[in-house]
Amino acid sequence: QVQLVESGGGLVQAGGSLRLSCAASGDTICISAMGWYRQAPGKERELVAAITSGGGTNYADSVKGRFTISRDNAKNTLYLQMNSLKPEDTAVYYCNADCSDYDPEVYGMPYWGKGTLVTVSS
Repeated sequence: QVQLVESGGGLVQAGGSLRLSCAASGDTICISAMGWYRQAPGKERELVAAITSGGGTNYADSVKGRFTISRDNAKNTLYLQMNSLKPEDTAVYYCNADCSDYDPEVYGMPYWGKGTLVTVSS
C-alpha cells in the first residue's frame, strides 16, 4: 500500500506562483511513474503533468511553459512548481503514483492522494 499526501495549495492572485508537494509513504519502492491531475468545479479530472522513473516528463498543453514537475526519489516526494498562475488553473490538484510495473498482481491499481485546493483570483 502507498499513501500520498499533497500540500502547498492555497489562494493566490493571477500571475503568482505556488509549489505543490506530494509526500509518498508505505511501499514506495514499487513506484515508477508519478503525476499531477486536477479537477475544476463541474469539469472532468485531467492530467496536468507526469514524470517517469527515468525523469521523462509530459505536460498538458494548457500548462506548458508555466508548470514544472519534478521528483526527489530519496525523499519520496513529488513536486509541481506552478508559475504565472491563471484563474482557469483553479482546481483541486491530486497526486498519483503507479506501481503496476513492480507487480501488477499486487499493485495493479494506481494510488491517489486526497487533493489540495488551488484557487487563483483575478
